[in-house]
Amino acid sequence: MAIEIQEANTPSLYEALGGEDTLLKLVTRFYEVMDTDPRAAGIRAMHQPDLSEAREKLFLFLVGWSGGPQHYIERYGHPMLRRRHLPFAIGESERDQWMFCMVRAMHDIGMEEPLVVRLAQALWSVADFMRNQAEPKASS
Repeated sequence: MAIEIQEANTPSLYEALGGEDTLLKLVTRFYEVMDTDPRAAGIRAMHQPDLSEAREKLFLFLVGWSGGPQHYIERYGHPMLRRRHLPFAIGESERDQWMFCMVRAMHDIGMEEPLVVRLAQALWSVADFMRNQAEPKASS
Protein backbone atom coordinates (compact mmCIF):
# COMPACT_ATOMS: atom_id res chain seq x y z
CA MET A 1 0.00 0.00 0.00
CA ALA A 2 1.45 3.36 -0.98
CA ILE A 3 1.96 6.02 1.65
CA GLU A 4 1.53 9.64 0.66
CA ILE A 5 4.79 11.55 1.03
CA GLN A 6 4.13 14.84 2.77
CA GLU A 7 6.40 17.84 2.56
CA ALA A 8 7.06 19.80 5.76
CA ASN A 9 4.73 22.73 4.98
CA THR A 10 2.03 20.69 3.25
CA PRO A 11 -1.03 20.00 5.41
CA SER A 12 -2.02 16.38 5.94
CA LEU A 13 -4.99 15.12 3.99
CA TYR A 14 -6.96 15.28 7.22
CA GLU A 15 -6.16 18.99 7.62
CA ALA A 16 -6.64 19.75 3.90
CA LEU A 17 -10.03 18.05 3.94
CA GLY A 18 -11.25 19.98 6.95
CA GLY A 19 -11.14 17.16 9.47
CA GLU A 20 -13.86 14.85 10.70
CA ASP A 21 -16.83 16.95 9.55
CA THR A 22 -15.82 16.69 5.91
CA LEU A 23 -14.83 13.04 6.19
CA LEU A 24 -18.21 12.21 7.71
CA LYS A 25 -19.98 14.00 4.84
CA LEU A 26 -17.77 12.18 2.34
CA VAL A 27 -18.37 8.73 3.82
CA THR A 28 -22.11 9.35 4.19
CA ARG A 29 -22.37 10.40 0.55
CA PHE A 30 -20.10 7.52 -0.54
CA TYR A 31 -22.51 4.97 0.91
CA GLU A 32 -25.55 6.81 -0.50
CA VAL A 33 -23.99 6.53 -3.95
CA MET A 34 -23.11 2.87 -3.41
CA ASP A 35 -26.64 2.17 -2.20
CA THR A 36 -28.42 3.85 -5.11
CA ASP A 37 -26.26 3.91 -8.25
CA PRO A 38 -26.58 0.80 -10.43
CA ARG A 39 -22.92 1.21 -11.44
CA ALA A 40 -22.01 0.18 -7.88
CA ALA A 41 -24.28 -2.87 -7.70
CA GLY A 42 -21.34 -5.28 -7.54
CA ILE A 43 -19.79 -3.78 -4.45
CA ARG A 44 -23.14 -3.00 -2.87
CA ALA A 45 -23.93 -6.72 -3.01
CA MET A 46 -20.81 -7.41 -0.92
CA HIS A 47 -22.17 -5.36 1.98
CA GLN A 48 -24.79 -6.06 4.62
CA PRO A 49 -28.27 -4.61 3.95
CA ASP A 50 -27.67 -2.09 6.76
CA LEU A 51 -24.63 0.01 5.91
CA SER A 52 -24.30 1.60 9.37
CA GLU A 53 -21.36 -0.50 10.55
CA ALA A 54 -19.50 -0.19 7.25
CA ARG A 55 -20.08 3.58 7.29
CA GLU A 56 -18.71 3.91 10.82
CA LYS A 57 -15.64 1.78 10.10
CA LEU A 58 -14.76 3.56 6.85
CA PHE A 59 -15.18 6.93 8.54
CA LEU A 60 -12.97 5.99 11.49
CA PHE A 61 -10.39 4.42 9.19
CA LEU A 62 -10.23 7.45 6.88
CA VAL A 63 -9.82 9.83 9.83
CA GLY A 64 -6.68 8.02 10.97
CA TRP A 65 -5.39 7.12 7.51
CA SER A 66 -5.58 10.74 6.39
CA GLY A 67 -3.56 11.97 9.37
CA GLY A 68 -6.17 12.57 12.04
CA PRO A 69 -6.82 10.83 15.37
CA GLN A 70 -6.44 7.05 15.33
CA HIS A 71 -10.06 6.30 16.33
CA TYR A 72 -10.23 3.11 14.25
CA ILE A 73 -7.14 1.60 15.86
CA GLU A 74 -8.35 2.59 19.34
CA ARG A 75 -11.67 0.87 18.76
CA TYR A 76 -10.86 -2.07 16.46
CA GLY A 77 -7.08 -2.52 16.47
CA HIS A 78 -4.86 -2.44 13.40
CA PRO A 79 -6.97 -2.18 10.23
CA MET A 80 -5.31 -5.15 8.46
CA LEU A 81 -7.21 -4.02 5.38
CA ARG A 82 -6.17 -6.74 2.97
CA ARG A 83 -6.83 -9.51 5.48
CA ARG A 84 -10.25 -8.11 6.38
CA HIS A 85 -11.17 -7.95 2.69
CA LEU A 86 -9.96 -11.45 1.72
CA PRO A 87 -13.42 -13.04 2.11
CA PHE A 88 -14.63 -10.84 -0.76
CA ALA A 89 -13.73 -11.37 -4.41
CA ILE A 90 -12.19 -8.04 -5.33
CA GLY A 91 -10.91 -7.50 -8.84
CA GLU A 92 -10.50 -4.50 -11.08
CA SER A 93 -14.27 -4.07 -11.48
CA GLU A 94 -14.87 -3.92 -7.72
CA ARG A 95 -11.93 -1.57 -7.24
CA ASP A 96 -13.24 0.68 -9.99
CA GLN A 97 -16.79 0.65 -8.55
CA TRP A 98 -15.43 1.64 -5.14
CA MET A 99 -13.40 4.45 -6.67
CA PHE A 100 -16.40 5.59 -8.72
CA CYS A 101 -18.47 5.94 -5.54
CA MET A 102 -15.68 7.76 -3.73
CA VAL A 103 -14.89 10.23 -6.53
CA ARG A 104 -18.58 10.91 -7.12
CA ALA A 105 -19.03 11.53 -3.39
CA MET A 106 -16.09 13.95 -3.41
CA HIS A 107 -17.69 15.92 -6.22
CA ASP A 108 -21.18 15.73 -4.69
CA ILE A 109 -20.02 17.28 -1.40
CA GLY A 110 -18.32 20.10 -3.30
CA MET A 111 -14.70 19.20 -2.74
CA GLU A 112 -12.32 21.40 -4.74
CA GLU A 113 -10.72 19.67 -7.73
CA PRO A 114 -7.06 19.78 -6.54
CA LEU A 115 -8.15 18.05 -3.33
CA VAL A 116 -10.26 15.53 -5.27
CA VAL A 117 -7.17 14.64 -7.30
CA ARG A 118 -4.93 14.40 -4.23
CA LEU A 119 -7.36 12.22 -2.28
CA ALA A 120 -8.31 10.07 -5.26
CA GLN A 121 -4.66 9.34 -6.04
CA ALA A 122 -3.99 8.34 -2.44
CA LEU A 123 -7.14 6.18 -2.22
CA TRP A 124 -6.44 4.54 -5.58
CA SER A 125 -3.37 2.89 -4.07
CA VAL A 126 -5.41 1.55 -1.16
CA ALA A 127 -8.25 0.35 -3.40
CA ASP A 128 -5.85 -1.34 -5.80
CA PHE A 129 -4.07 -3.05 -2.89
CA MET A 130 -7.40 -4.68 -1.90
CA ARG A 131 -7.59 -6.64 -5.17
CA ASN A 132 -7.35 -10.36 -4.55
CA GLN A 133 -8.65 -11.71 -7.86
CA ALA A 134 -6.52 -12.23 -10.94
CA GLU A 135 -7.94 -10.65 -14.03
CA PRO A 136 -8.57 -12.93 -17.00
CA LYS A 137 -5.72 -12.84 -19.48
CA ALA A 138 -6.56 -11.65 -22.98
CA SER A 139 -6.47 -14.48 -25.47
CA SER A 140 -3.94 -14.25 -28.27
